[in-house]
Amino acid sequence: MTDDLSRRALALGLGASVLLPGAALAQNDQTYSEPEIVDAAERFFGAGAEGVAAVVSHVFAENGRPNGYIEGEEGSGAIGIGLRYGDGRLRLKGRGGTTRVYWQGPSIGFDTGGNASKVFTLVYGMRDPEQIFQRFPGVDGSAYFVGGVGVNYQRRDNITLAPMRAGVGFRLGANIGYLAYSRRRRLNPF
Repeated sequence: MTDDLSRRALALGLGASVLLPGAALAQNDQTYSEPEIVDAAERFFGAGAEGVAAVVSHVFAENGRPNGYIEGEEGSGAIGIGLRYGDGRLRLKGRGGTTRVYWQGPSIGFDTGGNASKVFTLVYGMRDPEQIFQRFPGVDGSAYFVGGVGVNYQRRDNITLAPMRAGVGFRLGANIGYLAYSRRRRLNPF
């Protein structure tokens, strides 16, 4: 009886070891590696973004490998109540092409200033580009910040967005709000 159990355990272990590399390989085909993201983000931000690798490493440690990213630009300003507007292109791994996306949203909090930023957003859990077109709540001020690059998280329906921002201007404080992602540019942030 013990030999029979040992043989079964060995067979299950060997079977699992054969399946695991295939499953890991399939996941890797649908997600971006850390070096791929660091290269893409450094190309996008340019030479002035010295903290990109550290911020990417932090996001990977917390969330793992993303399956997409958005490259874009935005402007924002606040005096207690804030507004943010941006646009960019969403790219999902394993899907050809990009999807044009715009975002806008209000915020409220202890926040003042304005800035213009380049934004590189890591995307987690999105299977279809159409899933971007909704509101994503988030909190600024609890951001991880290194060398001129900051990141915060927005989450909804098992999708996580991690926008990394680098730009010019000055904005200080903490706020809560959301970003509404849309197919067309909108002036109304709500």
